[in-house]
Amino acid sequence: MSSLIEAVAVRRSYAVETRTLEVLRGVDLSIAAGESLAITGMSGAGKSTLLHVLGGLDRPTSGQVLYRGRDLYAVGDRERSAIRARKIGFVFQAYHLLPELTVLENVLLPGLSATGAFLRGAKLRAQAADLLARVGLTDRAAHRPNELSGGEQQRVALARALMNGPELLLADEPTGNLDSQTGEDVLRYLFDLAAERSLTLVIVTHNEAVAARCRRHVVLRDGLPVA
Repeated sequence: MSSLIEAVAVRRSYAVETRTLEVLRGVDLSIAAGESLAITGMSGAGKSTLLHVLGGLDRPTSGQVLYRGRDLYAVGDRERSAIRARKIGFVFQAYHLLPELTVLENVLLPGLSATGAFLRGAKLRAQAADLLARVGLTDRAAHRPNELSGGEQQRVALARALMNGPELLLADEPTGNLDSQTGEDVLRYLFDLAAERSLTLVIVTHNEAVAARCRRHVVLRDGLPVA
Protein backbone atom coordinates (compact mmCIF):
# COMPACT_ATOMS: atom_id res chain seq x y z
CA MET A 1 0.00 0.00 0.00
CA SER A 2 1.21 3.50 -0.80
CA SER A 3 1.76 6.05 1.94
CA LEU A 4 -1.07 8.53 2.44
CA ILE A 5 0.60 10.62 5.12
CA GLU A 6 4.12 10.60 6.51
CA ALA A 7 5.96 12.32 9.35
CA VAL A 8 9.63 12.87 8.59
CA ALA A 9 11.90 13.82 11.52
CA VAL A 10 9.05 15.77 13.11
CA ARG A 11 9.88 17.76 16.20
CA ARG A 12 7.50 19.95 18.20
CA SER A 13 8.59 22.03 21.15
CA TYR A 14 6.93 24.75 23.23
CA ALA A 15 8.32 27.59 25.28
CA VAL A 16 7.23 27.10 28.92
CA GLU A 17 8.29 29.97 31.15
CA THR A 18 12.12 29.89 31.11
CA ARG A 19 12.57 26.52 29.42
CA THR A 20 11.72 24.68 26.23
CA LEU A 21 9.48 21.62 26.43
CA GLU A 22 10.22 19.19 23.61
CA VAL A 23 7.12 17.07 23.05
CA LEU A 24 8.03 15.36 19.76
CA ARG A 25 11.71 14.54 19.31
CA GLY A 26 12.12 13.55 15.68
CA VAL A 27 9.19 11.28 14.81
CA ASP A 28 9.35 9.22 11.62
CA LEU A 29 6.03 7.57 10.80
CA SER A 30 4.48 6.44 7.53
CA ILE A 31 0.77 5.62 7.35
CA ALA A 32 -0.55 3.71 4.36
CA ALA A 33 -3.76 4.53 2.55
CA GLY A 34 -6.58 2.43 4.01
CA GLU A 35 -4.63 1.51 7.13
CA SER A 36 -5.97 1.60 10.69
CA LEU A 37 -3.36 2.73 13.20
CA ALA A 38 -3.51 3.12 16.98
CA ILE A 39 -1.13 5.48 18.77
CA THR A 40 -0.77 4.79 22.48
CA GLY A 41 1.53 5.86 25.31
CA MET A 42 1.48 7.44 28.72
CA SER A 43 0.09 10.93 29.32
CA GLY A 44 2.56 13.50 28.05
CA ALA A 45 4.15 11.13 25.54
CA GLY A 46 3.10 13.37 22.64
CA LYS A 47 0.17 11.38 21.22
CA SER A 48 -2.31 14.23 20.75
CA THR A 49 0.42 16.60 19.62
CA LEU A 50 1.43 14.14 16.91
CA LEU A 51 -2.20 13.76 15.81
CA HIS A 52 -2.63 17.54 15.57
CA VAL A 53 0.61 17.88 13.60
CA LEU A 54 -0.48 15.13 11.20
CA GLY A 55 -3.85 16.81 10.75
CA GLY A 56 -2.45 20.22 9.83
CA LEU A 57 -3.58 21.82 13.09
CA ASP A 58 -0.19 22.40 14.74
CA ARG A 59 2.92 23.36 12.79
CA PRO A 60 5.97 21.28 13.73
CA THR A 61 9.07 23.05 15.00
CA SER A 62 11.07 21.14 12.39
CA GLY A 63 10.61 18.22 10.04
CA GLN A 64 7.96 17.55 7.42
CA VAL A 65 4.45 16.15 7.18
CA LEU A 66 3.93 14.76 3.69
CA TYR A 67 0.35 14.31 2.53
CA ARG A 68 0.39 12.31 -0.69
CA GLY A 69 3.96 13.45 -1.10
CA ARG A 70 3.31 17.18 -0.53
CA ASP A 71 4.66 18.97 2.52
CA LEU A 72 1.54 20.04 4.41
CA TYR A 73 3.33 22.90 6.11
CA ALA A 74 5.17 24.21 3.02
CA VAL A 75 1.89 25.23 1.35
CA GLY A 76 0.07 28.43 2.30
CA ASP A 77 -2.38 28.61 5.19
CA ARG A 78 -5.34 28.83 2.85
CA GLU A 79 -4.34 25.74 0.89
CA ARG A 80 -3.59 23.79 4.06
CA SER A 81 -7.03 24.74 5.43
CA ALA A 82 -8.61 23.54 2.19
CA ILE A 83 -6.78 20.20 2.44
CA ARG A 84 -8.00 19.80 6.03
CA ALA A 85 -11.57 20.62 5.04
CA ARG A 86 -11.70 18.27 2.05
CA LYS A 87 -9.41 15.41 2.98
CA ILE A 88 -9.19 15.09 6.78
CA GLY A 89 -11.93 14.41 9.33
CA PHE A 90 -11.44 14.92 13.08
CA VAL A 91 -13.16 13.28 16.05
CA PHE A 92 -12.19 14.72 19.43
CA GLN A 93 -12.73 13.45 22.96
CA ALA A 94 -14.72 16.57 23.90
CA TYR A 95 -17.02 16.40 20.81
CA HIS A 96 -16.75 20.17 20.03
CA LEU A 97 -20.33 20.47 18.82
CA LEU A 98 -21.79 23.98 18.54
CA PRO A 99 -24.49 24.25 21.21
CA GLU A 100 -26.60 26.83 19.36
CA LEU A 101 -27.03 24.57 16.31
CA THR A 102 -29.23 21.53 15.95
CA VAL A 103 -27.70 18.10 15.52
CA LEU A 104 -28.40 18.19 11.78
CA GLU A 105 -26.88 21.66 11.45
CA ASN A 106 -23.73 20.54 13.29
CA VAL A 107 -23.27 17.69 10.81
CA LEU A 108 -24.05 19.95 7.86
CA LEU A 109 -21.63 22.72 8.88
CA PRO A 110 -18.40 21.40 7.27
CA GLY A 111 -20.21 21.04 3.95
CA LEU A 112 -20.96 24.76 3.87
CA SER A 113 -17.27 25.61 3.47
CA ALA A 114 -17.13 24.45 -0.15
CA THR A 115 -17.55 26.81 -3.08
CA GLY A 116 -21.16 26.87 -4.24
CA ALA A 117 -22.42 25.14 -1.10
CA PHE A 118 -25.47 27.35 -0.76
CA LEU A 119 -26.57 26.41 -4.26
CA ARG A 120 -26.49 22.76 -3.19
CA GLY A 121 -28.20 23.29 0.15
CA ALA A 122 -30.90 20.66 -0.30
CA LYS A 123 -28.40 18.04 -1.43
CA LEU A 124 -26.08 18.80 1.48
CA ARG A 125 -28.92 18.60 4.01
CA ALA A 126 -29.91 15.23 2.57
CA GLN A 127 -26.29 14.08 2.87
CA ALA A 128 -26.14 15.22 6.50
CA ALA A 129 -29.42 13.46 7.23
CA ASP A 130 -28.07 10.27 5.66
CA LEU A 131 -24.96 10.42 7.85
CA LEU A 132 -27.14 10.85 10.94
CA ALA A 133 -29.10 7.79 9.85
CA ARG A 134 -25.83 5.84 9.49
CA VAL A 135 -24.98 6.56 13.16
CA GLY A 136 -28.52 5.79 14.32
CA LEU A 137 -29.60 9.34 15.18
CA THR A 138 -32.29 10.26 12.68
CA ASP A 139 -34.74 10.92 15.50
CA ARG A 140 -32.31 13.39 17.12
CA ALA A 141 -31.80 15.64 14.06
CA ALA A 142 -33.77 18.61 15.46
CA HIS A 143 -32.32 18.38 18.99
CA ARG A 144 -29.57 20.55 20.43
CA PRO A 145 -26.32 18.89 21.60
CA ASN A 146 -27.11 19.47 25.30
CA GLU A 147 -30.19 17.28 24.87
CA LEU A 148 -28.05 14.29 23.88
CA SER A 149 -26.05 11.78 25.89
CA GLY A 150 -22.27 11.72 25.60
CA GLY A 151 -22.36 8.72 23.29
CA GLU A 152 -24.93 10.37 21.05
CA GLN A 153 -22.84 13.55 20.87
CA GLN A 154 -19.80 11.54 19.84
CA ARG A 155 -21.80 9.83 17.11
CA VAL A 156 -22.86 13.27 15.86
CA ALA A 157 -19.20 14.30 15.88
CA LEU A 158 -18.36 11.21 13.82
CA ALA A 159 -21.08 12.03 11.29
CA ARG A 160 -19.78 15.61 11.08
CA ALA A 161 -16.22 14.35 10.50
CA LEU A 162 -17.46 12.38 7.47
CA MET A 163 -19.52 15.18 5.94
CA ASN A 164 -16.97 16.22 3.33
CA GLY A 165 -15.98 12.67 2.40
CA PRO A 166 -12.45 12.67 3.87
CA GLU A 167 -9.88 10.02 3.10
CA LEU A 168 -8.10 10.37 6.49
CA LEU A 169 -9.95 10.18 9.81
CA LEU A 170 -8.11 11.25 12.97
CA ALA A 171 -9.70 10.34 16.31
CA ASP A 172 -8.29 11.64 19.60
CA GLU A 173 -9.48 9.50 22.54
CA PRO A 174 -12.93 9.06 20.94
CA THR A 175 -14.20 6.95 23.85
CA GLY A 176 -12.34 8.76 26.64
CA ASN A 177 -15.47 10.42 28.07
CA LEU A 178 -17.73 7.40 27.68
CA ASP A 179 -18.58 4.33 29.73
CA SER A 180 -17.52 0.97 28.34
CA GLN A 181 -20.81 0.00 26.66
CA THR A 182 -21.39 3.44 25.14
CA GLY A 183 -17.78 3.52 24.00
CA GLU A 184 -18.21 0.14 22.34
CA ASP A 185 -21.23 1.47 20.43
CA VAL A 186 -19.24 4.48 19.20
CA LEU A 187 -16.31 2.26 18.15
CA ARG A 188 -18.60 0.00 16.19
CA TYR A 189 -19.85 2.94 14.15
CA LEU A 190 -16.33 4.35 13.82
CA PHE A 191 -14.73 1.17 12.50
CA ASP A 192 -17.69 0.14 10.36
CA LEU A 193 -17.90 3.52 8.63
CA ALA A 194 -14.14 3.70 8.16
CA ALA A 195 -14.15 0.26 6.52
CA GLU A 196 -17.20 1.05 4.43
CA ARG A 197 -15.52 4.18 3.02
CA SER A 198 -11.98 2.70 2.81
CA LEU A 199 -10.70 5.46 5.08
CA THR A 200 -7.28 5.70 6.63
CA LEU A 201 -7.96 5.71 10.37
CA VAL A 202 -5.60 6.95 13.09
CA ILE A 203 -6.73 6.67 16.72
CA VAL A 204 -5.00 8.08 19.78
CA THR A 205 -6.08 6.09 22.83
CA HIS A 206 -5.11 4.95 26.31
CA ASN A 207 -7.32 1.90 25.87
CA GLU A 208 -5.41 -1.21 24.80
CA ALA A 209 -8.64 -2.91 23.75
CA VAL A 210 -9.28 -0.07 21.30
CA ALA A 211 -5.71 -0.26 20.02
CA ALA A 212 -6.07 -4.01 19.46
CA ARG A 213 -8.85 -3.37 16.93
CA CYS A 214 -6.45 -1.50 14.64
CA ARG A 215 -4.25 -3.16 12.05
CA ARG A 216 -1.11 -1.51 13.44
CA HIS A 217 -0.10 -0.19 16.86
CA VAL A 218 2.57 2.43 17.58
CA VAL A 219 3.65 3.29 21.13
CA LEU A 220 5.03 6.75 21.84
CA ARG A 221 7.46 7.23 24.71
CA ASP A 222 9.08 10.58 25.47
CA GLY A 223 8.14 11.94 22.07
CA LEU A 224 9.40 9.03 19.97
CA PRO A 225 7.85 5.81 18.60
CA VAL A 226 9.21 2.75 20.39
CA ALA A 227 7.04 0.06 18.83
